[in-house]
Amino acid sequence: MKICRFKDKQNEIRIGWVTDDSALLDLTAAGIKQLEPLLESEDPGAALKQINQDALPRVALSEVKLLPPVEHQEVWAAGVTYLRSKTARMEESNFSASAYDRVYEAERPEIFFKSLPEKVVAPGEPVGIRSDARWSVPEPELALIINSRGQIVGHTIGNDMSSRDIEGENLLYLPQAKTYHRSCALGPWITVGTPETMAREWNIHLEIWRNGARAFAGETSVGQIKRGFDELAGFLFRCQVFPHGAVLLTGTGIVPPESFTLAAQDEVIITISGIGRLKNPVVVV
Repeated sequence: MKICRFKDKQNEIRIGWVTDDSALLDLTAAGIKQLEPLLESEDPGAALKQINQDALPRVALSEVKLLPPVEHQEVWAAGVTYLRSKTARMEESNFSASAYDRVYEAERPEIFFKSLPEKVVAPGEPVGIRSDARWSVPEPELALIINSRGQIVGHTIGNDMSSRDIEGENLLYLPQAKTYHRSCALGPWITVGTPETMAREWNIHLEIWRNGARAFAGETSVGQIKRGFDELAGFLFRCQVFPHGAVLLTGTGIVPPESFTLAAQDEVIITISGIGRLKNPVVVV
């Protein structure tokens, strides 16, 4: 089951239940006006099943504007969770290579802050590349939707935009390489009711289009993530409080070659087989 935030023709923010590739059900009639109460319930999927679908207005997806599926949740990210990511991080930085090697094997994962909810980019809106960076890439990732009790209640697609040259210059520059204007996109909706065993069977596909031609494509499997989802969520919630829950990006296994960097007007398309597609143009910020 898939739930989303959207704006209707009257520019009002509503919550939708996506039934297929072309339509959603407006959950306002069922008293659901925000995502948070649904995500905070013991079982969001079971809560949805109790709703009479026939009583809900059906709206075409073409008639709405999808919003990021976050309200008040901070967005965080885990790094070096794929072997490919560890290799790429070590290749981009002789200065920090040993640190990335160690964290891949360590008990404690790399976790860093990514975005405030109001700064998250929506589907169809531009993601950014830094004007002072020479090597910019998207990082397609599965994102965990976690409630205030630390329970994983859903999944969405994330784009952890990164300035690899800035990060590679010095490990201490990671916040500048990762957290800047338009550096995080989420969407198009949240899939609920999927256990980790099933999510690990999903594939992640990345395409980058430039001037009408495909400039790069890559694919990986969620099953290649080294750490368990509950393990990652548990470390995020250690000595931390998230009263509205949190979103946790789980790392990337798709890394374009050193010869490739994003440019303005490129288009980034990320597809996760069990969720859908997140599509964003690129601008310089």
